[in-house]
Amino acid sequence: MPAKPTGYSVYNKAFKQRCKHNTLADLYPPLPGGKFAILYADPPWHYNGKLQFDRSSRAKDAIDLSKTIFISSAAFKYPTLKLDELKTLPVQRIACDDSLLFLWATNPHLDQAIELGKAWGFEYRTVAFVWNKMVHNPGKYNLSFCELCLLFKRGRIPTPRGARNTKQLINAPRSAHSEKPEEAARNIELMFPRQKRIELFARSERPGWTSWGMEAQTTPVKSDRGSIKALRLSA
Repeated sequence: MPAKPTGYSVYNKAFKQRCKHNTLADLYPPLPGGKFAILYADPPWHYNGKLQFDRSSRAKDAIDLSKTIFISSAAFKYPTLKLDELKTLPVQRIACDDSLLFLWATNPHLDQAIELGKAWGFEYRTVAFVWNKMVHNPGKYNLSFCELCLLFKRGRIPTPRGARNTKQLINAPRSAHSEKPEEAARNIELMFPRQKRIELFARSERPGWTSWGMEAQTTPVKSDRGSIKALRLSA
């Protein structure tokens, strides 16, 4: 008796068609010149083709294949990158000897995020921000509400220092796919107001920062995450 088809096999063609791909000749556009004391990054983590199906069927083994089942994947929004690919970005070349890296990590990628920070020339120090999204995502083990921004250090903490009373917990509703709360960047500015700062994989241009990413534009926009397909810099 032939095996019953699964949602993954039936919708694999649609998945491949909807995935975004990097069309650059190289994996990355060039990084800007100069050195930065504060680096803020939201990498396009790769999920190994993981799909999210809707609840139009009673169970994974009782999928109604006569329906067009909605599927979602991070790769539908932006070109994702595997850890080994992310490691090749020469972030250490633009980092000051004394610098900090603020790195967003989805919960399934915590171990990869720490490995990536080390590959970029930093040491893991602590969790900078815990973002309470105010709504849940369905998880394999429980309902997921939070995402972490990890803090890595290279050399010493950059000086002069600014505010030291910014809150680790950020309560902000989730908005566009993968968009991070503005409070995180504002807190970093308060903590280190006089340092040169760069945002990697930026969604839009941010005053007072250099922005590197697909959607780094002259005005903030509400759209999907900046990825590696194009580059626009702002001083």
